[in-house]
Amino acid sequence: MTTVMLVDDHHVVRRGIRALLEKEAGIQVVGEAGSGAEAARLTQQFKPDVLIIDLMLADMSGLEVIRQVRKRAPETSSVVLSMYGNDCYVVEALQAGAKAYVLKDSPPEELVRAVREAALGRRYLAPPLSDRAIEVYLQRSEDSQLDPYDMLTTREREVLHLAAQGMTSSETAGRLCISPRTVEVHRARVMQKLGLHNRTELIHFAIRRGIIPEK
Repeated sequence: MTTVMLVDDHHVVRRGIRALLEKEAGIQVVGEAGSGAEAARLTQQFKPDVLIIDLMLADMSGLEVIRQVRKRAPETSSVVLSMYGNDCYVVEALQAGAKAYVLKDSPPEELVRAVREAALGRRYLAPPLSDRAIEVYLQRSEDSQLDPYDMLTTREREVLHLAAQGMTSSETAGRLCISPRTVEVHRARVMQKLGLHNRTELIHFAIRRGIIPEK
């Protein structure tokens, strides 16, 4: 029996995933969490075989949860279920320790397959994602040069991603549950670490990294 825990801050999404998985033989949903902090605590408590998690949670990044789970419950494999399909997000998830990545608009059977593959310790990227993201991940792992992007903290990356999408400081603050002033501090640190001087350079950087698509 493969045990699974669900992490998403939308109750209706968790209910839909649970309904899908409970129809599958050999899969049992043992818990749900609506926040990153709750997810880290419950994963350590239940030690499920697989954790299904969204990247964007209200209190912290799903990437940070994956990192914590990797330390607290190393036997648990993480499957990312996200609306973001850029290679940048996929590579970050793999670097954080995720075993599989599925888009929220994927057919339901892709999530089931991802759960089964992750439970066996194998990596899986659901279509239209490709093995190219894994190749990029492996290439970065072998590259001895320090990437300035790797110097960013999880919160700084979140601020960068939202700023690249055109969100204001107030909008970003609302999404991340922090103050606009804190957002501005994080953004200033991002600009400094990446050697950027204005919003235009930030957007160009985000396009090059695949954080946002080139129009």
